[in-house]
Amino acid sequence: MPPSQRKPEEIETIREEMLNHALELIAASGYKGFSMRKLATRLGIAAKTIYNYFHNKDEIYLSILTRGFETLHGRCTTANAAHRDPMEKIAAMCREYMDFGLDHANLYNLMFTWHVPKFRDYIGTDMEPAAQLELDSALKVSRLFIDAISICANGSTSVTEDEARFLMIQLWSQAHGYIAGINNTLLDYMHETPLAIKERLIENMLANFRTAAGLHGNNPPGRRP
Repeated sequence: MPPSQRKPEEIETIREEMLNHALELIAASGYKGFSMRKLATRLGIAAKTIYNYFHNKDEIYLSILTRGFETLHGRCTTANAAHRDPMEKIAAMCREYMDFGLDHANLYNLMFTWHVPKFRDYIGTDMEPAAQLELDSALKVSRLFIDAISICANGSTSVTEDEARFLMIQLWSQAHGYIAGINNTLLDYMHETPLAIKERLIENMLANFRTAAGLHGNNPPGRRP
């Protein structure tokens, strides 16, 4: 049945299925090894059918990324809203970010780790609008962290925008290193049970954040009993 004769929810379900299978193919053979023909073979359909839903492989790739960043933003937003204390917000968001990266290894790797096309690669092409949408969705995640960090106070002085951005990058770098080490199994060679040190790592990240931000407190933020 052509897309024009389907209900919007049916079209979205079909697109989601295509994106899910496309992600698995990209994870198996890389971005360059992925093709519409391979996706069609995996789905058991004609390649031309996929073109009824996506213009090309770049649109599929960018749609996967956009969906991923929107999901991550939603999870971190929920974690943020569940707390009133600024430090508790940051702690909850860090945990949610890390859980997302570990729960969805292939998607996270595509979003943050693998060498794949970025927004600037699409400037001046037909895919620039889709790439801009993907970039905007990605920046919403970093903006969420920056805004949460900005309201942390050192005495009567708020953390500046530039400092908040630096602190966000510091937190992200530490979290990303751990997630990447788990996902590529390198940490398996450094620790018998690397997942068991996740909470301790998060607490140290947040303690370092307190120090870097000039904040004070006896207990690491968000420490769980």
